[in-house]
Amino acid sequence: MLRRPIRQALSLAALSLSALTLSLAAQAQSDPNSSQRAANLARMKAEILNGGLGVYRAAPCMHDQSGGDCLVTRSGEGFTFRFYGGKPGWTQEGLPPTVETEILVAPNGRSIERVIYNGPPRQPSNP
Repeated sequence: MLRRPIRQALSLAALSLSALTLSLAAQAQSDPNSSQRAANLARMKAEILNGGLGVYRAAPCMHDQSGGDCLVTRSGEGFTFRFYGGKPGWTQEGLPPTVETEILVAPNGRSIERVIYNGPPRQPSNP
C-alpha cells in the first residue's frame, strides 16, 4: 500500500520542479544583461559555424546591444535569433548574404540551446 504515498511524493516533486523552472525562467527574463549576452553568444556561434571572422561576418543587427531586428522571439524557452551573414564587408559592398542562421539561446543568455538552421538564405532578404 505504498503506491499512494509514492504517487503523492512524485506529484509533489513534479509540482516543485515546475515551480522551480518557472522561477528560473522569470529570473532570467528579468536579468537586464541576458539579452545582450544571448545576442553575443548567438553571433559568436555563427562565426564559428561559418569559418571564423576571416571569412564570415554576421548582419549588423547582431552587433546591436540585444540583437535588434535579429531577435525574433523571447520566451520561456529563451531567445531566438534569425540573421544573415556573408564574407567580410558584404553589407558595406551591398552584396546579398550567403548564409542565414537561426539560433535558440537559453533564457539566461549563457548557453546555446539549439542551432535551428545554418545554411543558404531560405528566402530573399533585406539586410
